[in-house]
Amino acid sequence: MKRPTQKDVAKLAGVSQAAVSMVLSGTGAPTVSPDTWTRITEAAKALGYAPNRFAQALKTRRTMTIACIVPDITNPFYPVLIRGVQAVAQEGAYDVITVNTDGDPARERHFLDWAHQGRVDGVIGVFFTLRATDFRSLVEAGVPVVRIESACKKGGDIAIDDIFVDSRAASHAVVNYLVGRGHRRIAMLAGTGGPQRVRVEGYREAMSAAGMDASVTITDAFSEEAGFAAAQSILESGYGPTAIFAANDLMAIGVMRALRDRGLRIPDDVAVVGFDDISPASLVSPPLTTVSQFQARMGELAAKALLQRLRGLSPAHGTTEEVRFKLIERASA
Repeated sequence: MKRPTQKDVAKLAGVSQAAVSMVLSGTGAPTVSPDTWTRITEAAKALGYAPNRFAQALKTRRTMTIACIVPDITNPFYPVLIRGVQAVAQEGAYDVITVNTDGDPARERHFLDWAHQGRVDGVIGVFFTLRATDFRSLVEAGVPVVRIESACKKGGDIAIDDIFVDSRAASHAVVNYLVGRGHRRIAMLAGTGGPQRVRVEGYREAMSAAGMDASVTITDAFSEEAGFAAAQSILESGYGPTAIFAANDLMAIGVMRALRDRGLRIPDDVAVVGFDDISPASLVSPPLTTVSQFQARMGELAAKALLQRLRGLSPAHGTTEEVRFKLIERASA
C-alpha cells in the first residue's frame, strides 16, 4: 500500500502543499489560520501520514517533541496531567517525552540543560525549586516554557506561561468546610517543597480567621508512608485533632491507615481530607474528601499555551491562566 504523502494530505484538506509542509513542521503560524491548521492535522491523521522526523529536524531545526517534567511519576496525580498534555500535543503533531526529577534541584536543572541542547522544542513542567529567572536563558534560546503552579506567578519580562490552581484559597475552603462541620482542632501535614508552602499558609490563615490554633507537621515527602508516619506523630502530640488535612491524597491515605491501626473510626473519631483527587481517592474506605485540581484540564491548557508559543501566536510577555479547584465531598469527612 502506497505511503501517504504531503500532497495527499493537501488534497484531502483542500489546501496547498506548502501549507501542509508548514503545519506539519510546526512552522506555519502565524501564516496559517487556526481553521486551516485543524483541517491539515485532521487530514494527516485520517490518512495515517507519518513524516520523516529525522529529515524534518535537519531541515527545520525542530524535533517536534516537547518535554513534560514532573517531580514524581509514581504519584497518580501526574499521569493524568501528562495524558492531558499528550492529548493536545498529538493534535499539533508533537510527541511528548516525560522525565522525573524527584523534586531534586540538581535534576530539575539537569533537564533544563538537556532541553537547552535542542533535545526538545518546548518544556511543560512542575518545578519544586526553580524560579522564573532560572528559565531566562532557555526561553531566550527559543525554547518556550509552561509551568504548572500552585499559586499565581508571573515571569515579568521573561515569556513564561503559567497554569495554576489557587492552593491557598483551596486550603481556606478545606478549613472552612471542616469548621462548618463542627471541627475545632484541625491538624495539617505537608511534604517538603513544591506546593506545601502556599497550602500551609492558606491553612494557617483560615485557622487564625476562625480563632483556632494551628498544628502543622512537615514530612520529608508527599507519600503514603510519610503520611502514615506523620499521623502517628500528630496523634501522639497531645493536640488531639478531630480532623486531619493532608496536603495531598497519598499522604491522606497514609493518615487513614494510621487511624485504622489505632482503632479510630473515620470520620466519627477523626475526619480526613486530602488534596488532588487522584483516582484511588474514591476507592479507599471510606472514600476520601479532597480537593480536585482537574489535572487533565491543567495538562491540556499547558499544552495549548506551549503550542501557541511554538506557533508564534503568544504575546512577548508571560501569561497566566487559572484552573478552578473544587472541594469533593465524600465520606471521610
